[in-house]
Amino acid sequence: MIVDLHNHTPLCNHAEGTIDEYIQHAVTCKTQVFGFSDHAPMPFDPEYRMKFSDMQQYENDVKAAKERYKKEIKTVLGYEVDYLEGYMDERVLQADVDYLIGSVHFIDKWGFDNPEFIGKYDEEDIDTLWEKYFFAIKKMAQSKLFDIVGHLDLIKVFKFMPKKDIKEIVKDALIAIKEADMTIELNVAGYRKPVGEPYPSKELLEEIFALGIPITFASDAHKPEQVGLYNQEIVSLAKSVGYSECAYYEKRVRKFLPL
Repeated sequence: MIVDLHNHTPLCNHAEGTIDEYIQHAVTCKTQVFGFSDHAPMPFDPEYRMKFSDMQQYENDVKAAKERYKKEIKTVLGYEVDYLEGYMDERVLQADVDYLIGSVHFIDKWGFDNPEFIGKYDEEDIDTLWEKYFFAIKKMAQSKLFDIVGHLDLIKVFKFMPKKDIKEIVKDALIAIKEADMTIELNVAGYRKPVGEPYPSKELLEEIFALGIPITFASDAHKPEQVGLYNQEIVSLAKSVGYSECAYYEKRVRKFLPL
């Protein structure tokens, strides 16, 4: 993928490999813009994110790598921020970075995409869960705190699919994303999960294209060898619905490259 903005480091406590190894894989994949957006700190679920005391090291390390590899690739810096009301922190929201990805990983503080807690699905109405999830996505967009929507339909990760029309469930969230002038990432991590398809699905990507919402790409790599996986599939998907360019960010300003 020509642009790849969602990738992690060991500071989040569930990734492996060095910053250099990630960038070297991206160079091999002929990526032009490669971004780190590790899980931002917040006072909730600390075992799956960096500490506040790690922020400066993280930012310094990525900026140093940007300089080291500037002749080979453009490296940009971001955070993946959990949209969880009452837990987001101004130190993250006001950080001097190129972009912020807004993601929803929790419904009523339940980490629905964590295999450790998959049993809770048996206790829930799936249609209601999807509606709650996309209401949170809508609220995240309306906050206008973020540049990119992370893994839009992550709620499908374990293939618990609703009976209601998915396009109807998602409609208000997509309108909010459009009104907030956000970008939606095409995230290949879903290929590595039980659902076996990217986030978002082609069905939703067609709706996104019809609304004129820009896209970017994401390996969502947690180890270097995941960088650039499914590159051909995800670019072909984007082109098949009509996209001819993808977005990236520098200093919170959106720019585009042709596919």
